[in-house]
Amino acid sequence: MSDNVPFEIQEEIIKRLPIKSLIRFQLVSKAWKSLIGSSHFIADYSAPHPQLQHLLVRYDDGHTSTPRYSSVVDDHTLPNNQRVSLTPPQLVNWLRHSIITGSSHGLLCLRCFYGDDAVVLPNFPYGLGTIMAVIWNISIRKAIAVVVPNVLDVEIYTTFTGFGVCPETSDPKIVKITQINRWSDAESVTLIPWQVEVFTVSSGVWRSPYSTNLPRKSIQFSRSHVGVDGFCYWLATDRSTIDPGFKAYNLIISFHMTSEEFTEVNLPDSLIYEGSVDYLNISNLRDSLVVLDQNTQENVCYVWSMKDGASKSFTKLFTIYSPDATLLSVLEFRKSGEPVIEIVDNDADTCFVPSLLAIYEPKSKHISNLGFNGTGSFYVHSYKETLILLDQPDFTVYAKGKGYIVKQRDEIISLLKHTSKV
Repeated sequence: MSDNVPFEIQEEIIKRLPIKSLIRFQLVSKAWKSLIGSSHFIADYSAPHPQLQHLLVRYDDGHTSTPRYSSVVDDHTLPNNQRVSLTPPQLVNWLRHSIITGSSHGLLCLRCFYGDDAVVLPNFPYGLGTIMAVIWNISIRKAIAVVVPNVLDVEIYTTFTGFGVCPETSDPKIVKITQINRWSDAESVTLIPWQVEVFTVSSGVWRSPYSTNLPRKSIQFSRSHVGVDGFCYWLATDRSTIDPGFKAYNLIISFHMTSEEFTEVNLPDSLIYEGSVDYLNISNLRDSLVVLDQNTQENVCYVWSMKDGASKSFTKLFTIYSPDATLLSVLEFRKSGEPVIEIVDNDADTCFVPSLLAIYEPKSKHISNLGFNGTGSFYVHSYKETLILLDQPDFTVYAKGKGYIVKQRDEIISLLKHTSKV
């Protein structure tokens, strides 16, 4: 770019370029490299502005031991556009028993284990051992790992993590919540140690949240959570209302990514006492929280949307019905509002029937196959490109308040053993 063009104008032009061009342009000059890697440029670029939206698909095809990742552009050509296979960074490839626990602003957060001694028990699907969180920027293929501290005895406690990005600072945050695992232990446990801790990438350390307004001890979180417009939401149950002959009280817990305050959100009356919260799910539809109420017997799913962030201001948007296929789950929503669903063909005559991804059109009730076949392990995330984590060194692992650079998986194992003794 000509030296006659003021640098401020150059910056405005560069902000409108796609991610791949920005990565290449870092090699043009030291000034451009410094600009593109600066925190203010990363935050400005990550702010909402017109760009293509994508769908990330993670699935097991039954032929490999590791999950596959693909990306498709979410535009008018879907489902006929081409998928792009993604190669995750090494910090993601080294995971053991990884589960995607959250997504926000083009970032994925995976909860996993690096130790060879990590095991998975039926009652503890996240396993035992050293828990790690890995934040992965899909667009720039960069990831960082974070050791999750103070994980207590799983016989008494359960540890959950939430993930989001602060809308004011573009700083990724991991929220760790410890709750009583068994209601029978609730009376004997007067105080939950390390009940809530927050990790921010900018600081590299875990700390207490700004707000002292923590969830009540009777609240039991579910694993269903989603980030929406500066909040992290969990489905939950108030166990204090459980009594023989009565059903549990379902609700939603929100966590503000800026103030770090928890708030209870009431569900509509028809969902409060519907039964186990396991029949419900939550998702993000055009930056609005939606509750998915799935009835497996009737093979339908009711989609409720929360309006204006107010309790009980839920409206039923539409019903997903698939007469020719079994509806397994609703995984995500396109930018057009159409749900991405996982189904199994009712006409299949084989003993092992792989599930497939499809798009449901609420008005016409038409179902379009996306062309992904899996083994019931789909995860779909709608995202836009972002530069968040660009300023983080490659192979960074945060443990005990410090950032370490590792190049081999064995180095992580050694690091975990060393930091556990410190």
